[in-house]
Amino acid sequence: MTSYTFSSLDELGDGFGFRKVRRALGVTAFGVNAVVYPPGYVGFRHWHDHQDELYFVHRGRARVEVGDEVRELGEGGLLHVESTTPRLVSNASDTEDLVLLIVGGKDGYVERDGHLVDVERDLPRRQAFGS
Repeated sequence: MTSYTFSSLDELGDGFGFRKVRRALGVTAFGVNAVVYPPGYVGFRHWHDHQDELYFVHRGRARVEVGDEVRELGEGGLLHVESTTPRLVSNASDTEDLVLLIVGGKDGYVERDGHLVDVERDLPRRQAFGS
């Protein structure tokens, strides 16, 4: 068994609806799906028992209703919603598809546990990256 898997949203389906990323790639540590909404599509107001969600706008424009706020997110936009908070995500465009990547999980952050394979070569580059 390999410890990695490659794919693409196009390989996981076509048309509108969900792309089952977690299942297709064998992800077990968290939930992850993509969803494609047609122009003008109104999503479903929902909440979860346990799972927080992080939404990433890959393509298009999302209209988000959460709490007392309505906001539009463009490409690269992010939204985190705690599990029991009702939310509604819709396609804000009447002409373009909306493509979202949605990651869900519970029980929090694991702390920084990454390690460089080649410390001597990569540590100076890592320390300088983004500084």
